[in-house]
Amino acid sequence: MSHVNPPTDPSTALASPILRRDALRWTGLGLIGFHLADWQRAFADDDRPEPLNRFPRMVQEAFVDRVRAAEQIGERRRRGLRTKEDAEGYVQTVRELIRESFGPMPERTPLEPQITGVLKRDGYRVEKLVYSSRPGFLVTANLYVPEGRTGRMPGVVGTCGHSSNGKAAAAYQSFAQGLARQGYVCLIYDPLGQGERLQYIDDMLRSTVGAGVREHLLAGNQQFLVGEFLGTWRAWDGIRALDYLLEREEVDPEHVGVTGNSGGGTMTTWLCGVEHRWTMAAPSCFVTTFRRNLENELPADTEQCPPRALALGLDHSDFLAALAPKPVIILAKEKDYFDVRGSMEARDRLKRLYGLLGRPDNVDLFVGPTSHGFSRENREAMYRWFNRVTGVSDAKSEPKLKLERDEDLYCTPDGQVASLKSRTVFDFTSDRAAELSKNRGMPRGDDLRQRVRRVLRLPKSDADTPPYARILRRRGSRRYPTPHSTSYVVETERGFQAVVYRLQSERLDSRPPRVEGTPAILYVSHHSADAELRDKPLVREAIEAHPGAVLYTVDVRGVGESRPDTCGENSFLSPYGCDYFYAIHSLMLDRPYLGGKTHDVIRTLDWLRSVGHGPVHVAALGWGTLPATFAALLRDSVESLTLKQGLESYGKLATTEYYTWPLSSLLPNVLEAFDLPDCRAELEKRIEVRMIDPSPA
Repeated sequence: MSHVNPPTDPSTALASPILRRDALRWTGLGLIGFHLADWQRAFADDDRPEPLNRFPRMVQEAFVDRVRAAEQIGERRRRGLRTKEDAEGYVQTVRELIRESFGPMPERTPLEPQITGVLKRDGYRVEKLVYSSRPGFLVTANLYVPEGRTGRMPGVVGTCGHSSNGKAAAAYQSFAQGLARQGYVCLIYDPLGQGERLQYIDDMLRSTVGAGVREHLLAGNQQFLVGEFLGTWRAWDGIRALDYLLEREEVDPEHVGVTGNSGGGTMTTWLCGVEHRWTMAAPSCFVTTFRRNLENELPADTEQCPPRALALGLDHSDFLAALAPKPVIILAKEKDYFDVRGSMEARDRLKRLYGLLGRPDNVDLFVGPTSHGFSRENREAMYRWFNRVTGVSDAKSEPKLKLERDEDLYCTPDGQVASLKSRTVFDFTSDRAAELSKNRGMPRGDDLRQRVRRVLRLPKSDADTPPYARILRRRGSRRYPTPHSTSYVVETERGFQAVVYRLQSERLDSRPPRVEGTPAILYVSHHSADAELRDKPLVREAIEAHPGAVLYTVDVRGVGESRPDTCGENSFLSPYGCDYFYAIHSLMLDRPYLGGKTHDVIRTLDWLRSVGHGPVHVAALGWGTLPATFAALLRDSVESLTLKQGLESYGKLATTEYYTWPLSSLLPNVLEAFDLPDCRAELEKRIEVRMIDPSPA
C-alpha cells in the first residue's frame, strides 16, 4: 500500500507551461500533462507552431451517434408496450437490467447504530446518528423526529447533493426540518466524500483533494479496476438508512419515501431502481436523459454513470419505472444545466407506463422557474406530493424554519468519521485488489490474449483487410526530425479515426511507396505526436536504434489531432473534463475508451502491413504505452516494444491512494482477469520489451 501526500493546491500545477510532476500526481492527469493553452504559451516562447488539432469534434460526434443508438434500445422496448401485462413485464425487465448494471449488493451486516447527541427544538428533535453501512464503514446522519404526535408517522430518507458540508447545507437542512414540522420522520445522511465523511484528509481533518466531486472521482475511478461501482456504494448507504428508519418505532412502514437534490437527486433515482420498499419518491434536479447530458457536454460524477447502463438500454426514467406504479414526482428547474427537455421526455415515458398500469396520476413533473438547487418552490412541490400520498398534512407551503450551525449537527467529536477510525473506500479497494491478485494466477498464451480482448471489448477486425485511409494536404514546416512528412487519416471504425504521420527526407503527397519488407517504427503518442516529434527524445532514440526503418506516428482517438475541447474550454486535463467525460461514457456503453484506443493502434499496424512494411518497432510514451502494449500482444507484426513513462501495474495503481492515471487509461474489473506484467511477460517470449522510467501509479 502506498500513500503519497498530494499538493495543497493542485490547480496551480496547470497555471504554468513548466511541468510540475508532483503537482499533477493526485489528479489523474498523467505524467506529462499540459492544458492546450499552456502548450500554446510554451510554443510561443520560442516561435514553435501550435499542436495540430484538425479533428476536435470527432470524439464528441461519434459518442453522440453511439448514445443515440443505445437510447433506441430502450425506446424500442417502450414502444412495444400495449397492455398492463406488457407494462408489468417492463418493470420487471428494467429491475433486472439495473441489477446487472449495479452488480450484487453486499451482505447486510449489523448497523451498530449509535445516537451521539440530541438537539431539542420547537416541535421536533434532531438525533445525531452514526451507523455502519458495511463493517467498519461509518455513515453520519441526522434523524429529524416530530414531537408531540401519537402513532406511527411516515418516514423519508433524504439524500444530499454536492455540498461540502453534506447534511448541514442550508437546502438540505431545510427540507429535513420542513418535513419534520409537517409530521414526517426524516433521516438525512452524509454522502461519502462530503460532510463528516471525507475520504482523503490531512492532519487538520480537511479534504486533501476537495470535497464532493473530486473525492468521488478519485475513489470511484479507482474502484472500476476491481469491479466495483461507486454508485452501488452510495446507494447501499441509502438502503441501510432505510433499514434503520424502518427499525424506528415512530415510523409507519406503509409510508416511506426518498428525496434529494442534484447528486441527491441521482441517489434518489438510483435508490428507486435498486430498492423497492419505497412507497413514494421525489428526485430533484437530476432526472433528464443520458443523451441530453452527452449532447450538452455535461460531465457527471462517477457514481452518476452506471457501468453498461447505455449498452443495456437503460435511461434515467427506467430507474423510476422500477418503482412503478408507486407515486413519483420529478422535480426539475427551467434554468438548470440538467436539461428540462429531458425531464419532460422522462415524464412522458413514465406517464405512458403508469397509464398502462392503471395509475396515470401517480407520476408527475414539477418545473421550478429558477436555476439548479433544492429551492423553496421545489421543496414545496415535494411536500405537496408526499402529503397527497400520506395525508399527514394539508400544508401548501413550507413552515417557518430556523437553520442550525454545521457544528451543532455534527455526529462525531471532531466533525469527521476519520476520528472514529472509519475505513475509507480506498481501504476496501486496496484489499480487493490484493485479493484478486492472489486469486488470479498468471494467465499466459491464448488464455491471456482472450482475457485482454474480453476486458478491452475489442471490436472484430481482420488483419488481412486493411482500414481505409485518407491523405491530408501538406502543411508547412513542423520542425520534425526529417525535412518532410505526410499525414494520413486511418478510419479504424465507424466515426473514429487515427491520424498517422509518415516522416521522410523527400516530399510525398500520395500513398506510402510500397517497399516490401521494409521495417517501420510506429510511435504512439502520449498527448500529441505533432508536439512530441519536436520535443521528445524518445522519437530520435527510436530512429537511431532502427536505422533504415521508416518512421510513422499515430494519434489514437481523443488525443493530438482529435483532442476534444468540450465540457468547458481547455478542460481536457481537468479531472472532470472532456477526457474523463468520454471515458465514463465508454464504460456506460460497455466499450472502454482504452479498448478503442488499442483498436486504433491495431488497425494502424494492419494498415502498415498492407502498404508493404515488414516488422514494426513500436515506441510509446505515457498514455500511449497502454494501447501500444495491448496491440503488440495481439499483432505478431510487432518486433520490439519500447515503453517510456508507462504504467507499471494496475495492481499498484489500485493500491496507491493518490494515483496519477486518468480514467481513460483504466479498465473495468481488469484485476480479475490480468495485469500489465502478465502482458509484458508474454511479449518477452517473442520480442524485446524495454521499459524506461516506469510510473508506479
